[in-house]
Amino acid sequence: MGRKEKNIIARRLLHSYLSSIISIALVLLLIGIFGILAVNAGAVQNYFKENVKVSAILKESVGEREAMELQELLNAHKAIKATHYISKEQGTREMQQMLGEDFLEAFDSNPIPISIEINLKAEYFHPDSIRNLSQQLQENPQIEEMAYQESLLELLNNNMERIAWFFMVFIALLMFISFVLINNTVRLNVYSKRFSIYTMRLVGAKRSFIRAPFLVKSLFQGMMSGLLAALALLGILYLVRNEFEQMFTIFNMELVAMVLGGIVVLGALICLVCTFFVVNRMVSLTNDELYY
Repeated sequence: MGRKEKNIIARRLLHSYLSSIISIALVLLLIGIFGILAVNAGAVQNYFKENVKVSAILKESVGEREAMELQELLNAHKAIKATHYISKEQGTREMQQMLGEDFLEAFDSNPIPISIEINLKAEYFHPDSIRNLSQQLQENPQIEEMAYQESLLELLNNNMERIAWFFMVFIALLMFISFVLINNTVRLNVYSKRFSIYTMRLVGAKRSFIRAPFLVKSLFQGMMSGLLAALALLGILYLVRNEFEQMFTIFNMELVAMVLGGIVVLGALICLVCTFFVVNRMVSLTNDELYY
């Protein structure tokens, strides 16, 4: 065989090997993306729950000092995470943005009361809990009424549960599809060496001896694919951070690091398992089956 033919074969083998690594890396990248979303699903849910606001509208007779004292009292409540004081002036500016600059012309005096916006803790984000808390707070003589969108709270609460189930089912399905795709990629790589496997078997090589080089190669291939996927995922996270920096205050970076490491381990593990079973299958092929 001439040098030119050897170079052509070497390039084809290299191209096939790189194609396999890239194919497996793309599958692992998908797993990594949804894995990060899955492990941080609870934190994302809590973020949305704790950013829904309930407004305590105070009576017109309540002054600024009394409102500040009430705010301190609310901050000490076990169900409340944070409060935000809305003065008459700030409330008026917000209403002007919504209704126009001249909305006060219809009134003899400024009707906008002092209010306190309340952010609840995630564990108390439930329509019944919010309803009970509102009734409890409304007994305070300084509070005129509690304002919140009950239908929005119920919709958000129900959708959060559905999204969590969707992620669980989708990731399980993605894992199955990933295993099938990686298994097919490994199978094609090993199948191209079936004649070498058959020759080794003819000279009396044991299965463990035949499997060993394939397992080592698949381990390296899986780790390289995992590292490539992890690097690509880091690049995506960097781009997301530049556009949506707020998300990185929600994500648990330790869990993100675990997912990145898990991608590498998963790539190596799946490749090893697939190679083990595929090589065993190839070792058992008869002479006639080698050509079909």
